Amino acid sequence: MSPIGILGGTFDPVHYGHLRLAQEAADRLRLAEVRFIPSGTPPHRASPGTTAEDRLAMVRLAVSGNSLFTVDERELRRSGPGYTVDTLQELREQAGASQSLVLLMGADAFLDLATWSRWHRLFELAHIAVAYRPGFPVDTWQTRMPQPLAAEYNARLMRQPLGIHTAPAGGIVVVPITALDISATLIRDSLRSGATTRYLLPDAVIQYIQEHSLYSRDWTATGE
Repeated sequence: MSPIGILGGTFDPVHYGHLRLAQEAADRLRLAEVRFIPSGTPPHRASPGTTAEDRLAMVRLAVSGNSLFTVDERELRRSGPGYTVDTLQELREQAGASQSLVLLMGADAFLDLATWSRWHRLFELAHIAVAYRPGFPVDTWQTRMPQPLAAEYNARLMRQPLGIHTAPAGGIVVVPITALDISATLIRDSLRSGATTRYLLPDAVIQYIQEHSLYSRDWTATGE
């Protein structure tokens, strides 16, 4: 069975940076699918400024038409903070012990991994694929990693990324992706100022935002 990719986030709103990361990771790692999992109450950042229903609807619109992409609602239906380790535990129980699971994340998020709840257990449940952009070379990571994370990185780094096909969890792989300097903060600021967001996110998502008058009021959260 080919690995299943998992991409979480507030997706407030979802944009081409998210979609391109998922597509390139799927291509390079030969993933069977990528599951987009919008977070409910993220424990590491301010609460999203839009409702769970709106963020879910935007993700569904964004992934429509790509057979590799699916949407998983579980974190939005969970009460209280949504911890990635709990989501991975549920996915592991459903997928079985032999299915390879791959948690996709950007390099900045990976460098903060040691602050996540029960972060060591993540490696028991899934591989971690770290997507990096040109201008953020891999050889600078260790100087920025806290020692516990550096130790895990050195012990678990897989020189052959397709090695994730041979084990269900436990490895770290590094995936170069196209540099797209797009953020949800940039998009929200643009929308509030009346600037165009065309080519930053799918047209269907832009239309949804316009029809539902999202991001038109002041909001200072920093979630991506």
